[in-house]
Amino acid sequence: MDIAQIFFSLLEFTYKNKYPDIHIVSGKRPYIRNSSWELIDVNEIENENGVKEQIEAFSKNDVFEIIKILAWDDGAMKFIENFELDTSYAFKDIERYRVNCYMDTNGYSIAMRIIPREIPTLEQLGLGDVIKTMCSKSKGLILMTGPTGSGKSTNLAGMIDFINTNFKKHIITIEDPVEFSFESKKSLINQRELGNNTKSFENAMKSILREDPNIIMLGEMRDPETIRTALTLAETGHLVLSTLHTNDTVQTVDRIVDIFPWTQQEQIRMQLAMSLIWIISQRLVPREDKEGRIAAREILIANDAIRNLIITGKTHQLYSVLEVGQKEGMILMDKYLLALYKKNIISKDTLLSFARDKEILEMSV
Repeated sequence: MDIAQIFFSLLEFTYKNKYPDIHIVSGKRPYIRNSSWELIDVNEIENENGVKEQIEAFSKNDVFEIIKILAWDDGAMKFIENFELDTSYAFKDIERYRVNCYMDTNGYSIAMRIIPREIPTLEQLGLGDVIKTMCSKSKGLILMTGPTGSGKSTNLAGMIDFINTNFKKHIITIEDPVEFSFESKKSLINQRELGNNTKSFENAMKSILREDPNIIMLGEMRDPETIRTALTLAETGHLVLSTLHTNDTVQTVDRIVDIFPWTQQEQIRMQLAMSLIWIISQRLVPREDKEGRIAAREILIANDAIRNLIITGKTHQLYSVLEVGQKEGMILMDKYLLALYKKNIISKDTLLSFARDKEILEMSV
């Protein structure tokens, strides 16, 4: 078989077995991530007939041929120029993948993650009625945070789909790349992809007010200019949904403020305090009761106490507000993890490995 046939058979195999990630590296056999979230050599896995795959290591040229399949010749040339490339790929109209191509010391590498075809509902995601109330607001900022692969984009997709199903709004997304594809229902949805539909996040953000949106979804708030514009949009009558790569809700507030020079931080704290609605910090942790992972969340809902602490720069005290804000829907990550442990959903080792304050939790179990 030529490299294209081998690659397509690899996609078929991972699709059938519901493996979420594929890693292709020059000089090595492909690696996949299984349902236990372990990364293993594809040749270690038996197919439905009990036979292990027999895929040879890919050469640097093999990997480049796969990049041309994923991104066409133009995309492959951009990859050579920039040393990395973000794109998406649809396989036989069966499955879509988020793709990152990059260079390392061995040559070329590719990371692929399956994007689910079905957009999960808020109920399936375990996000309750409170988030539906947040989605009905006309303005403000909602943030989903967490490390890569923690389900941030899936949560945003569930929220957009809820709005699309229930409200007559104009929704514009700016993504890099477009992941979940939406069809307009009650709402009108325009999805814009960096590189294909706009040259930069900055350009897209500058023109977005002339496009008459009610709701704006940014794939990521990645730099000071994007953050500043997002805060302004949230203040001026738009509901803005976005993500950040931060580990908890308080770190998210600090990250937004600290990315700016100290001379601008007072103004940013004020803007953030006045526009913020909700922050969810999420981790996907291994289950003990069955295969797979489950979301563990820390939830901050902006109230007067939260806003005052952000404005005065006393963000270290936000943890105390989260501790006592359970009736409003707030919760600390450690308490969420502890609840999962007490329901026998996660193990003690998982509880302690993901906890912020391990010593206190160890005394509780």
